[in-house]
Amino acid sequence: MNDLFNAEKGFKPLADRMRPRKLDQVFGQSHLLAPGKPLRQAIEANKLHSMIFWGPPGTGKTTIARLIAEYSDARFITLSAVLAGVKDIRDAIEQARQFQGPTVLFIDEVHRFNKAQQDAFLPHIEDGTILFVGATTENPSFELNNALLSRTRTYVLKPIQAEDIEQVIQRALEDRDQGLGELDLGIDADACTLLARVADGDARRALTYLEIISDLAEDSQINAALVGEIAQQGPRRFDKGGDVFYEQISALHKSVRGSDPDAALYWFCRMIDGGCDPRYIARRVVRMAVEDIGIADPRGLELCLNGWQTFERLGSPEGELAIAQGIVYLACAAKSNALYSAYKQAMQDAHDSGSLEVPMHLRNAPTRFMEEQGYGDDYRYAHDEADAFAAGETYFPEALLDRQYYHPVERGLEIKIAEKLERLRKANRDAKS
Repeated sequence: MNDLFNAEKGFKPLADRMRPRKLDQVFGQSHLLAPGKPLRQAIEANKLHSMIFWGPPGTGKTTIARLIAEYSDARFITLSAVLAGVKDIRDAIEQARQFQGPTVLFIDEVHRFNKAQQDAFLPHIEDGTILFVGATTENPSFELNNALLSRTRTYVLKPIQAEDIEQVIQRALEDRDQGLGELDLGIDADACTLLARVADGDARRALTYLEIISDLAEDSQINAALVGEIAQQGPRRFDKGGDVFYEQISALHKSVRGSDPDAALYWFCRMIDGGCDPRYIARRVVRMAVEDIGIADPRGLELCLNGWQTFERLGSPEGELAIAQGIVYLACAAKSNALYSAYKQAMQDAHDSGSLEVPMHLRNAPTRFMEEQGYGDDYRYAHDEADAFAAGETYFPEALLDRQYYHPVERGLEIKIAEKLERLRKANRDAKS
């Protein structure tokens, strides 16, 4: 096998030096690489196919791609879609053609390539010039062309669990060839647990922190206080435009809808901790107040708007607390999507029914000519009627008579609204009979 990892360790960061050299050394991806799993079998049998690795940073996408090349005695060419263009793709393909053997072409951040750049790989995947391996942190279904997806298989990599990252840390401290073993450093159990936790599923981040901490450790011992000083403020996994962003706002919305104030508060804090703009959350929370609480408790919308306004006036942290107040209130409030459903149905009718004319009795007649045409004839002014309700009057176009979109639920204020509407509708039926 080609030695892809023989660069002198002094010239590489610890995270790069500690890349696994065997499949059994890859932590956290047993669903793909455990004995008997299809990807493991394909690699060991050298029956490979082009593929996409989708997962968070630091979960082993590049490492597995390198191991594929290592196990198959293939040339390994890597490009970053952040920096490369079509010319770089052409050069890589030409290198693959000249090499007497298989070539693994690894494209990091492949979702950054546009459609034309992605299409440039297709003929070379089909004719076997390259074994294409793309890595992405974004959902391939949204970010990659169907043509490319149809020629590859997508494998989902999971965040590495804290207990696995602890093993990565211990291995780096013990490895005298590529790791920090020559320093004879020890690490407290609490410090190791803390470092694994703040790594947040990212083995590369854990090793980066460990390398920094190793230069500062006194008495050859790493303690929790030192780990906390260096690593505690590390950013959480949160991409302000990617999948994690939308997964977390979805979790917040569903927690509110599911009447779980504690989970809703947790997801709000996760997003704030990850750097999300509180204004974005405030806007989405107002949507939740209308969509999921609605008229069952109209105070929810008012409270959420007040929270948004409080943030605009006071900033952080007072404003974030006001938004949190609105979130907790919504989670505890009576739920109704009756307004949301009614709006969608009415919008569908408005779209499907075309330009139906306004009934003559509902039209204003500001001019004599319009009066002569019958505008406003037979209109019944509701305030002149008993209970301010003109029983039997119609307000729809003739083609849409008797439509009913709004169906109040048996929760909150809508209980009383339902009772009133039923009384008024009965009066309408009686007047028409």
